[in-house]
Amino acid sequence: MIQLPELVAGGLAAGTLCALALGGSLVRTRRRNAALRAEVVELRAQLDGAEGAFITEIEHLAARRMPAAAAQLAHPHLRVPGPARQHTPGTPTGIALECVLTALREELTAQRVRIDAAAQAGLRGATREIQAALYRLQDALRGLQQRYDEPELAQTLFALDHENEQSLRRAQVAAVVCGAWVGLAREGSHVVDAVTGGQARLAGYHRVQVHNHLEPGTALVSHAVEPVAIIVAELLDNALRHSAPDTDVVVNLEHVHHGVCVTVDDAGLGMTQDERARAQRLVAGSDPVLLTDLGDPPRMGLAAVGQLTRQFDLHVDVTSPSPYGGVRAVLRVDSHLLARIDPGERPPSASAPRSTREHAARERVAGREQPVRETDARETAGQGTAVRATALRDTAVHGTAVHGTAVDETGASEAAPTEPPAPDAPAAPAAPAGDAVDAAADPGGSGPGGAEHARAGAPAPGRQEPVTPAGLPQRRRRTRAPEPGTPPSQPAARRPEEAAAALAALQYGTAAARTPKRASTPDPHRTDDEGGAAR
Repeated sequence: MIQLPELVAGGLAAGTLCALALGGSLVRTRRRNAALRAEVVELRAQLDGAEGAFITEIEHLAARRMPAAAAQLAHPHLRVPGPARQHTPGTPTGIALECVLTALREELTAQRVRIDAAAQAGLRGATREIQAALYRLQDALRGLQQRYDEPELAQTLFALDHENEQSLRRAQVAAVVCGAWVGLAREGSHVVDAVTGGQARLAGYHRVQVHNHLEPGTALVSHAVEPVAIIVAELLDNALRHSAPDTDVVVNLEHVHHGVCVTVDDAGLGMTQDERARAQRLVAGSDPVLLTDLGDPPRMGLAAVGQLTRQFDLHVDVTSPSPYGGVRAVLRVDSHLLARIDPGERPPSASAPRSTREHAARERVAGREQPVRETDARETAGQGTAVRATALRDTAVHGTAVHGTAVDETGASEAAPTEPPAPDAPAAPAAPAGDAVDAAADPGGSGPGGAEHARAGAPAPGRQEPVTPAGLPQRRRRTRAPEPGTPPSQPAARRPEEAAAALAALQYGTAAARTPKRASTPDPHRTDDEGGAAR
């Protein structure tokens, strides 16, 4: 039987143990609660920091990254800033922000293309009307050039025609950049005519030296003539604009393996590496061109070249520097765009530079024909000596020698020994100074020598020679002068071809007179005229 004190002691011990256990549990709970509170505070601080960082990234995106991304579409060299925090790229937030920029670029590009297409359509319609008006003005000016050949008026008409041609070129380039057709359909033409036609459309055409090294008859197919002329004109315009006015622009036409190359070299400022790369992208025509990409005011020359190279399968390269310190531009026309024209039936224009190969061929032919010519000359000289000897014998027999001149079988006068006239022969009257006397006096008055008088232009026997009031022989004319009181005959109407030839000669003379002479050795193949055959 358990005693009461023991029970009390056991109960007290059990209560103490329970109190200790409860106290320990309470302490652990308090510690856990404290840790949870600290964790909650930390998480709340992290959440506040993440929210602040996200707001900062959004503000940075709106304030700097999105404007830079929009400007980069027009200026690819600009750099778009990255996220505000370094650890953001690659995180879900960074990926989401990049998706926003990508969508912004796509939408802006679509809107720019739509707006630019509308602007190009409007400009294309305006240039079409301008081109039509300029073509009508060009036809009117050419009609006036054929109608009038008064020098001062002709010079004014040529100046107006040249100004009209430059305006037409600018309108044509703007239309080509906007996707319009080149505006003209020409027949097949010589390559050199297309090059000089492009040269004639520029204000400084007299600074261009064209060296033609092509085979005579090298031509372009009909649909490539006008594009080649436009491209050459734009390449020459860039060369003239970016070089000093006292320097020349050299153009060389060469045969290559794949066709024909037109090389334009200038001694201008040149281009940096970035400028050359941008120019090559434009002339290659691989990327679509927007008007907003061409600057303010827009520079459309190289963009038009790129449009034409893409449409007509031409090739232009501007990546090489010129040996003169400027820029070298090379236009390559492949063989499928070339044709052959017989230069005998359709020669190049008179203003186009002659081919150096043609000159060399002429020299070779002249070298082969020189021995033949010398042989023919010796034979002709021998025959002429025999004829003159016969004529001298005839004159000695028939007495037709006058003042030491003998007449041969062809009617030409040759020097002969002077024989003194017979004592009873009348002296021939002296001719006035400066007159060409066609007949010789016949002392005999008749006989077999009359035939030689007729061949020498002397009056027939029995016909009296006309004399002046002073008694001197009068010069005889092939056409009789009109009688006094007779109305003058009206000149025949000049054909357009004759008027054009006369005006071309006048223009060539005036251009040659205006061109300053250079101290350097003249180039035999250089041309300073307008060369507008392919206009």
